[in-house]
Amino acid sequence: MLTQYQHIQVSVDGSKESDLAFSKAAAIAKRNKATLEILHVIDTRSFQNVSSFDSAMVEQVSDDAKKRMEDYKSRAIKAGIKNVNYHIEFGSPKTIIAMDFPKKHDIDLIIVGATGLNAVERLLIGSVTEYVTRTARCDVLVCRSKEIQDALSE
Repeated sequence: MLTQYQHIQVSVDGSKESDLAFSKAAAIAKRNKATLEILHVIDTRSFQNVSSFDSAMVEQVSDDAKKRMEDYKSRAIKAGIKNVNYHIEFGSPKTIIAMDFPKKHDIDLIIVGATGLNAVERLLIGSVTEYVTRTARCDVLVCRSKEIQDALSE
């Protein structure tokens, strides 16, 4: 029995594995004629460690994220996906990716990279990804890069 997904969420953070997740999400969305929701979460906790909080820094991070998301949307449209949207959210990536966003957008498949940009997370499965796989109420597809697959098989 093949599941027909209607609303696919792919979470991207600029890492190699999230780019792989995007490519797989685009292929699945096209095959299922599904809506593709591209999500980037700006972790607001990272700004709490900055002693002299600068709103220009938040604006720069937001502008960079918007440019990246517009590129992803353009790539999805070129791949033949008819319904594609992007979203930039602020807050805790774990809860937004796993629970808040899927509930709000009726997501039936979440696609994420196995690890994010955090170097420590690259050792195994990222903490955000691990949380999403444990708590999401829909199917989750975790994408690994070939380099990670090779390292784990050694």
